[in-house]
Amino acid sequence: MDRVFLRDVDEERSGIARDEVMRALDVVIDPELDEPITDLGFVHTVDVVPDGDGASEATGRKWNVEVHLRLPTSFCAPNFAYLMASDAKDVLTALDWTNVVVVELDDHHDSEIINGGLAADAGYRGTFRHEAEEDLDELRVTFQRKAHTAAMERCLTALLRADPARPVEQLGSVTIADLPEDATAESLLRRRASIGLSTSPGDLVMVDHLGIGYAPDAVPLALRRARSTRISIDGNAHFCRGLLRTRYVDGGSETIEQPSTFIPLSALTH
Repeated sequence: MDRVFLRDVDEERSGIARDEVMRALDVVIDPELDEPITDLGFVHTVDVVPDGDGASEATGRKWNVEVHLRLPTSFCAPNFAYLMASDAKDVLTALDWTNVVVVELDDHHDSEIINGGLAADAGYRGTFRHEAEEDLDELRVTFQRKAHTAAMERCLTALLRADPARPVEQLGSVTIADLPEDATAESLLRRRASIGLSTSPGDLVMVDHLGIGYAPDAVPLALRRARSTRISIDGNAHFCRGLLRTRYVDGGSETIEQPSTFIPLSALTH
């Protein structure tokens, strides 16, 4: 195979590989905002290069990947920042065609510490040492539970909007089978699974993180609390998108087209 043909194959494969990188990063979630870092615009750049001179898909050699992340502010919580960067490196390393994977966080006050820890595979406690007050697994579970609460509220509120005459107290008896088969219900099922809850059709929708349901008279208050959690998550995501567009001229990401329309915060509260 001549060098010109090899180069053409490599360029085509590089574009395909870059798309695969973005799809892999779709599963990396901002724990506080409960959205993929790709949708939030946190993935700034993605570079995919052959591992060695003349490497290509045809030769069977692997590829090196370098991803740079940028967040809305330089003072985003270090534990959240590390969690997202570490998860990004993990999903890319798991791809069968990657060799060297580098994930770096730019423009953060702890960038040097986080990037050094990621490069050394030191883990969260190894990276922050005495400053690591809590385990990242515990942090992840906490926000997975909040995400489940918000997803549950979205489903139940949608039912109330579809049938305004429905008593709120009756929501405690709604099962998964009663939900319409749409993206909102699918999101709930994923979040139930993430915290170890069953997703069987007969399972109650309105449950706590242990899968325990609510008595009818406790449903209204539980729903109000769940709505507060959902509004907080949606509002923070809306706020962070605005900060990212304000911080960087390019909107923070070269990998997605940033939306230009402004969404009033009041629209997130309904």
